[in-house]
Amino acid sequence: MLGSTHGTLTTDSRRARVIACGEQPGPAVHGRPVEADDLDVSGLPLYADVLDLDRFFRPETVAVVGASDTEGRPNTGITRQLVAWAERVGARLHPVHPSRPSVFGIPCSPSVADLPEQVDLAVLLLADPLPVLEELAEAKVKFAVVFASGFAETGAEGSAAQERLAGAVRRSGMRLLGPNTNLNAFERFREDLDGPAIALITQSGHQGRPVFALQELGIRLSHWAPTGNEADLETADFISYFAERPEVGAIACYVEGLKDGRSFLLAADRAARRGVPVVAVKVGRTETGARTAASHTGKLTGADTVVDAAMRQFGVIRVDGLDELQDTAALLARARPPRAEGVVVYSISGGTGAHFADLATEAGLRLPVLSEAKQAELHQWIPDYLSVANPVDNGGHPVGDWRGRRIIEAILDDPEVGVLICPITGPFPPLSDKLVQDLVDAAEQTDKLICVVWGSPVGTEPAYRDVLLGSSRVATFRTVANCITAVRAYLDHHRFTTGYRSPFDEAPRTTSPSFRKAQALMRPGKQLSEHAAKQLLRAYGIRVPREQLVTSAAAAVRAAGQVGYPVVMKASGGQIAHKTELGLVKIELTSASQVRDAYRELTDIARYEGVSLDGVLVCQMVERGVEMVVGVTHDELFGPTVTVGLGGVLVEVLHDVAVRVPPFGEEQARDMLCDLRGRALLDGVRGRPPADLDALVEVVLRVQRMALELGDELAELDINPLMVLPRGQGAVALDALAVCR
Repeated sequence: MLGSTHGTLTTDSRRARVIACGEQPGPAVHGRPVEADDLDVSGLPLYADVLDLDRFFRPETVAVVGASDTEGRPNTGITRQLVAWAERVGARLHPVHPSRPSVFGIPCSPSVADLPEQVDLAVLLLADPLPVLEELAEAKVKFAVVFASGFAETGAEGSAAQERLAGAVRRSGMRLLGPNTNLNAFERFREDLDGPAIALITQSGHQGRPVFALQELGIRLSHWAPTGNEADLETADFISYFAERPEVGAIACYVEGLKDGRSFLLAADRAARRGVPVVAVKVGRTETGARTAASHTGKLTGADTVVDAAMRQFGVIRVDGLDELQDTAALLARARPPRAEGVVVYSISGGTGAHFADLATEAGLRLPVLSEAKQAELHQWIPDYLSVANPVDNGGHPVGDWRGRRIIEAILDDPEVGVLICPITGPFPPLSDKLVQDLVDAAEQTDKLICVVWGSPVGTEPAYRDVLLGSSRVATFRTVANCITAVRAYLDHHRFTTGYRSPFDEAPRTTSPSFRKAQALMRPGKQLSEHAAKQLLRAYGIRVPREQLVTSAAAAVRAAGQVGYPVVMKASGGQIAHKTELGLVKIELTSASQVRDAYRELTDIARYEGVSLDGVLVCQMVERGVEMVVGVTHDELFGPTVTVGLGGVLVEVLHDVAVRVPPFGEEQARDMLCDLRGRALLDGVRGRPPADLDALVEVVLRVQRMALELGDELAELDINPLMVLPRGQGAVALDALAVCR
C-alpha cells in the first residue's frame, strides 16, 4: 500500500472552497468578481490574481509607528534607514510616537489617527502590533510591515498570536508583510546598472545576501521581498507581481515553507505563462532541514517529494545552494533565448575540455559532434593532431593571435551550437587574457550564449575582474558545477516555456457523470472493501477483472465457472489492508474442489484474525503484463496528489514512483512515466512485448479526475497492482484500496 499523508488542505484552500459555495463574497480574479470558469471542479481557483504592490515598493507616503532618534535604541537605527530610503524613493515620511514632538527633525504625530495625510505604507516598530491595526484600517492605510518576532516561529502560543494578527488584517482590508521580517525591502539598490534584473524573495533575510551582492558584479537587482512568517502577504503574491514587471528577467527565491500550495502553483503558472524564470532554494529535503525550517517560520514544509514534483511540473527551477541560486538566476535573467540546444566546450587544454565534457554530458547537456566540414574549418587555425570534434582543444598558441577570434566565430556560426562554454582553470597570461578579450568581443556580436568558468582561486586578475565582469553579455562562473547547473536550467527553462500550456487550462470545471455514482459508494471515515473500491474504479471507467462477490462455497464454485478458470480468490472486507501477508489470497485455482477448499480456508483465517468480511471475491486471473501502481494521497500543502510507479512488491522495494499535483494533462501524465527508473520495463525487455502505455496514461488521468471531483472525501486510493497488458490490450486494476475521509 502506498503511504498516506492524511493531511488536509490549508486554510486558504479551504477558504477558496467556501467562497466557491457562496458562503462569503467572492474574491477578485484579474480585478473582477470570481466566476464559475475561474474555479476547477473542486472549487479551487484556476488563475492567480496579481496584487498591485507598486505602492508597497514605491510609496508616496510612509508612516513609521514607534519611530525613535534616541541613540542606542534598536528602533533608532531602523528609523534612520527608513528615513534615508524614503528620501531615495521620493516618499514623504511621517514618524508616529505618542511622546515625541519630532524624530530626526521631522514633525512627529502622536498617533496614526493624527497623521496629516493618507498613508500608503506603515512600518510598525512595535512589540505588539495588534492594537494599532484597527487604527491603520480606519486611516485606510494600504500596506503595513511588522518586524516583531515571537509569533508562529515560537510554537503554539505564538501561532495563536499570529492567527489573531492575520484575522485583524483580513478584517482591515489592508495588506501586511511579516511578522518576523526585516529591512531588506528598504535596501539601497544600485541605480547605475541596466538590463534585465533579478527580483529576490526570501523568508530568511540573511539567506538573500549572496544574491543581493551580485550588484557588486554588475548584475542588476530590482526588488527584495523578505516575507517572514507570511501572516498575510506570501511568496506567491510576490512571484505573481514580479512576473508582470517589465524590468524583471528572473525571480530568485529562498523558501523555507509555503503558506499555501495552490497559491504557489498559480503564481508559478503565471510566471511560466510570461516566460519569467523562477529559481528557488527550498528548505526541507531532509527531516532535519524540514524541522529547522518549521521552527523558524512556523509553516509546513510539505512532503519534499511532492514539493519537488510540483515545482518541476510548473517550471520552477529548484537548486540546492545559495551559490547556485546566484549563478542560475543571473544567467537566466540576462541571457537571450537559445538559438539551438547544442553545447560546445572550448579550451586551451585538452585535459580541461575532456573533463568538463564528461561532467556536462553526465548532467544531461547535449554536446553534438561537429560536422566534418566544421572540423576542417577549425583545423585551418588549430593543428591537425588536436581534436576539434567537441570538445574543441586549441592547444594554446592560436589564442595568442588573430586566430583565436576566428576559432570562436567559427564555432558560434554552427547552427547546431547554442552555447559555447570556455573553462579557464587558471590565469595563464598573456594567452588567457587574449582569450578572455576575444570571448567578450565575440559575445557582443552574437545572440548565442557564451559562458566562461574562471577557475582561479584569487579572483583579482584584471582579465576576470575588469574584462569578464565588465561584460553584460558573457556569463561568468567560478565553478564548473555551477556553470553546468545554470546552463542546464537555461535550456530546460526555454524548452519548458516554449509553447507552454498551463495545466490549469486543462482542469475540469464541472463534475462528470461518474461523480454521483462514486459519491454513493463513499463511507466517511471508513476504508472500503476491495469489492467496493473496485466499484469506485468502475464508476470512473477503470477496468477491473471479471469477478463476483460470494458468501458461500457453493456460490464460489458457480462464480468460478462463470468467471472462467483459472481464478483468484480473495477475502473482501473494509478492515483488510494487506491480504497477502494474512494469507487471504489464493491464486491459480483450477477446479471446483480447490475453490471450495479455498473458500473455507479464507473464511477460517478471517475468523481467526478477527477480520470482518463482506464476502469472498472470485476473480479472473490476469497474468501477462507489467505490474504498476497508481494512487492518490493528500498532501498538507497541495491537497490531492497522483502517484504512478512500478507496482506489486517493487513499489515497497524500489520506491520508483513519480508524483504530480492535479490538474495536469496527458503530456504531464506521459512525463510521469519518463521519470521512472524502471521505464524500460514498459517498453518491453528480454523479449517481452511493449506495454499499453496509452491505457496506463488513461488510467492515470481517470484517477486524477476522481481525485479532483471527490476532493477531501477520498483520503487515499491505491491501485496495486494495475496490470498493464501488451500494447493495444489495455490495463486491468487487479487490486484496489480506498480510504474515505
